[in-house]
Amino acid sequence: MKEVFAPDSAVAIIVEVIEPEDSVRAFDTLRLGLGIPIVIFQPQVTVSESVRWVKAGASNVTGRPDEIDHCLEALREENTPVADGKPLVGSSAAIQSLEAEIRLVADRQCSVLIEGETGTGKEVTARQIHESGRRSRGPWVAVNCGAIPEQLLEAELFGHVRGAFTGAIQARAGKFEAANHGTIFLDEIGEMPVAVQAKLLRVLQEREVERLGGNERIKLDVRVIAATNADLRERVQNKLFREDLYYRLHVFRIELPPLRARTDDIPLLARHFVAKVCAQERLPAKRIDSGALDRLMAYHWPGNVRELQNIIEAAVVVSGDRPTIFPGDLRIKAALPAAASAPIARDSDWPAQGIDYQSALEEFERNLLTQALVRARGNKTAAADLLGLKRTTLSAKMKVIGTRRHQLVA
Repeated sequence: MKEVFAPDSAVAIIVEVIEPEDSVRAFDTLRLGLGIPIVIFQPQVTVSESVRWVKAGASNVTGRPDEIDHCLEALREENTPVADGKPLVGSSAAIQSLEAEIRLVADRQCSVLIEGETGTGKEVTARQIHESGRRSRGPWVAVNCGAIPEQLLEAELFGHVRGAFTGAIQARAGKFEAANHGTIFLDEIGEMPVAVQAKLLRVLQEREVERLGGNERIKLDVRVIAATNADLRERVQNKLFREDLYYRLHVFRIELPPLRARTDDIPLLARHFVAKVCAQERLPAKRIDSGALDRLMAYHWPGNVRELQNIIEAAVVVSGDRPTIFPGDLRIKAALPAAASAPIARDSDWPAQGIDYQSALEEFERNLLTQALVRARGNKTAAADLLGLKRTTLSAKMKVIGTRRHQLVA
């Protein structure tokens, strides 16, 4: 192991391992003394040796000198503050507005209703409200109202006394009591049965709870945050959700934007998840290629941030020992945009002299390629995915038809 010097401004220290034997012990002393990331360069390093170095505390391991720059870039990305220590990752106007709303309501007693599509981060937002206010020292209790059978939900929320039902061999406190002086998060509130809704309304109005089968009223000091991906107003109209409960929960409403509405946050989120997954799996840090970021930004994200996290986790696996995640590592298949579909011409639309079939077909194909390239921001790989084509096929069609990527960048 070569002797190294660590300047105060160093991103990382590169250590070249000449003799792997007995180097880990010396490395451990070095790591504790420097207190900054260390990249191990060991020619022809094996996977097992890389894992050993990472477990010993190395930030990254490479066996090729041309990959050292990639390792350093990955460390820069990993150490760039993407969320300032907060769970809300992003710098878009939508995230800034959300953070402002959280600051407004964090120290208030009022109920909060969080609405948004699946995977937009409703529980993360609710947890941030709890941790940003004076109740952060109190308990945090989360309940998925759609995952508990109706016959058990009441007892789960409000507790029960001994003998309240078959199997109730002893008294048990409910989730509301467990959350006293803290916050209870009611996820999927729109799926709560109407019968339980009435009892929840009473708890919110009276700030007290009665255990199932009991008569004692237990006073509560609980902050209630509810979340739903359903349209509660529509459920109220359809008599599936109580209108009075809706207004009791709707004191302060937060609507979370879908990921496709804040695409500027995708690079930050992607790098955040890459660093997170590598740390969890005790893998050397990886970077994400700019082409992969382009492909992520061209996707429509029906599953939002949760889907992005899952795709990044899979990409880390697919990338194997490589320090870089490339577009081919991303297991996404974008659907063809609905706008790309051309309507079938009506009989009244046909000119008297007829239609040149070949010219019409070429024009339709040119429009299709143009829309895909615009949606993919000029990235051929992402555009090919949108159309279900290979990149080489797309390039060949562009040459034949005359579509040029530079004509689309504006």
